[in-house]
Amino acid sequence: MPTTTTTLPTTTHDVTVNYDLTGPRTAAAAHTPAVVLIHGTGTDRTQWAPLTDTLADRFTVLAPDLSGSGGTTDPGGPLTVDDLAHEVLAAADHAGLERFHLGGHSLGATVAAHLAGTRPDRVRSLALHAAWAYTDTRMAAEFRHWLELLRTDAEHGTDLFARMLPLMAFGPRYWERTDEAAHEELLRGLAGLISPTAAARQTEIDLGVDLRPVLGRITAPTLVLASAHDRLIDAGQQEALLAGIADARYAEIDAGHGAPGEDPEGFAAKFAAFLDERAAADRQEEEAAQTSSSASIRFN
Repeated sequence: MPTTTTTLPTTTHDVTVNYDLTGPRTAAAAHTPAVVLIHGTGTDRTQWAPLTDTLADRFTVLAPDLSGSGGTTDPGGPLTVDDLAHEVLAAADHAGLERFHLGGHSLGATVAAHLAGTRPDRVRSLALHAAWAYTDTRMAAEFRHWLELLRTDAEHGTDLFARMLPLMAFGPRYWERTDEAAHEELLRGLAGLISPTAAARQTEIDLGVDLRPVLGRITAPTLVLASAHDRLIDAGQQEALLAGIADARYAEIDAGHGAPGEDPEGFAAKFAAFLDERAAADRQEEEAAQTSSSASIRFN
């Protein structure tokens, strides 16, 4: 599994970024479009497995672990959105991806938007699910509640955060089709996946999100994908993203904040349709440019 080491801009600490690279060709293959996918708070790169399976026959797919998740290692301590964007770009550089499509979920979507706004030259298109423009007072109160649960879990070995997650993240369709036994099995899986200390580090980043200074610098065609039953991200946050990003469109999925886990197939279909459309548009532009260049050579 590839890794690369880089220095974080905020702390100047070194971090070794772990990532998956999947696709029909090597990362250096010029004719294979590339997409970079960034996971949300408390999870890791495996969040993207269903979407990677959907895309892997026609895209090079890079999915990194952010600091605090999976195999990525650093000395610990506070982090910023800019730090995480730096990690993602380091992985893309190491994999040889000069320009790429970019997608993210929740915290990963804010990192993706930050990267698209600070390095627009690298991003072909942008797909944001459950992103937010800035952490407002209500969201901050929720994130602080998460931190209290995570600290309690770390101190006492409880699973309070895991038990809260489905209540926050899943919409009505999950609750209609589950039963007590299946729900308890899900909770055991979540408790085994989530490191309270690591999730708390990422939740602290959630508290400091403010994309408003960079939204106007995003030039990539952007999908703002909302969840119809999102308890965390309200409509005002989606409207702020749409107003701030010049070339943005809106779409919605019938799920909660945790749509990638609640409806993996539906979520993958939404993302894949947008990425396929943008990859086709890029091909058409490149073919038109080649035709124009050939014509210019003939007539000169």
